[in-house]
Amino acid sequence: MLKPFLDRWRLVALLASAGMLAIAHAFETFGGYAPCTLCLRQREVYWTAIGLAVGFMVLVRLPGGPRWRELTCWVLGLVFLVGVGVAAYHAGAEWKFWPGPTTCASAGGGITAADMEAFLGGEEVRPPACDEAAWVFAGLSMAGWNVLISLGLAGLSVLAALHERAKR
Repeated sequence: MLKPFLDRWRLVALLASAGMLAIAHAFETFGGYAPCTLCLRQREVYWTAIGLAVGFMVLVRLPGGPRWRELTCWVLGLVFLVGVGVAAYHAGAEWKFWPGPTTCASAGGGITAADMEAFLGGEEVRPPACDEAAWVFAGLSMAGWNVLISLGLAGLSVLAALHERAKR
């Protein structure tokens, strides 16, 4: 059942990462959830995965490229594990297990016209808070869900790498 996904893991990783970025953008655009510093860091992991996946899809089609198929899956798995770490750090900051970065203030929210007017008047701008979950579903914040999704993608990357190894 997983074989078609594992055979095309670089493409699947690219599409999954693009999907996660699209979901984050939809929450921001349509839901009005402004991203905090750690939210943006989590997105960087997916952008990295997309760039690598595109490069790897080209690499494995070059002469001699198939020998790199297994390694590309391991690298994508490592990228998704970094995503697990960033998302877990964010979720831990939301649960107050540890402090978030100093770039995160405890005053989240979107930007209104009044906020812009205050900014133009010289008032200090406060970014969205990393230590307050803006959205929770089934007891998990967006960062918590990202931990699970990134962990799943890392696990699938390992399965894809083992699948590539078994082909040899």
